[in-house]
Amino acid sequence: MASIVIPVAVRFTRVTIDSLHNINRNILCRLSQPLYVSWQKQEYSTITEEKKSDGAESPLSDLTENEKKLKADIELLNKEITELRSYKGELEDKYKRALAEGENLRVRLTKQIQDAKLFGIQGFCKDLLEVADILGKATESVPKDELTEKNPHLKTLYEGLRMTEAQLHKVFNKHGLISLNPLNEKFDPNQHEALFQQEVQGKEPGTIVVVSKLGYKLHERVVRPALVGVAKG
Repeated sequence: MASIVIPVAVRFTRVTIDSLHNINRNILCRLSQPLYVSWQKQEYSTITEEKKSDGAESPLSDLTENEKKLKADIELLNKEITELRSYKGELEDKYKRALAEGENLRVRLTKQIQDAKLFGIQGFCKDLLEVADILGKATESVPKDELTEKNPHLKTLYEGLRMTEAQLHKVFNKHGLISLNPLNEKFDPNQHEALFQQEVQGKEPGTIVVVSKLGYKLHERVVRPALVGVAKG
């Protein structure tokens, strides 16, 4: 009997001791939990007070400051965009003006080059006009009744002068120099120069009745106006 009772008692005692330990542990945990929560609240309040005492801003104030800074940055960017658009408009205007000026300059230079090609010989032509006038006067001054076989030298000279005059006018026409003989035409101050006026029966006022000297045009440009007499009204 003794050998059976002792182990049972020992086991009961151990179980009882273990149960007491578990009960004590639970009691301590329950008692310590409110203390720990209280300590955490006190610690949080202490940290918050320290932040406030150190001058730290709240999250709400931080958000407000960030919004203000962002708004200022947006206004600055809008201002820069406006300035860039204005500068872009100025550059486009200058670019278009430069293109227009360049095109006008190109047109003027092209016209000047063409005029130089066409009218580069204008001075030379003016000098030759006097030669043509002299040849014309020489052929007109020869008596036509003397141009017979009895005067072969005069006839040969006259024919030579006429051939020279014809060849000279042929060269004039080749280079665009055309003579103007405005007899019986209306007076044009742009092409004619009036030397005198006279009354002529059957002629309307302003009609050219006498041509004292032929005029000449070089490629539609008057090199020398024709010297004329005009009918008087």
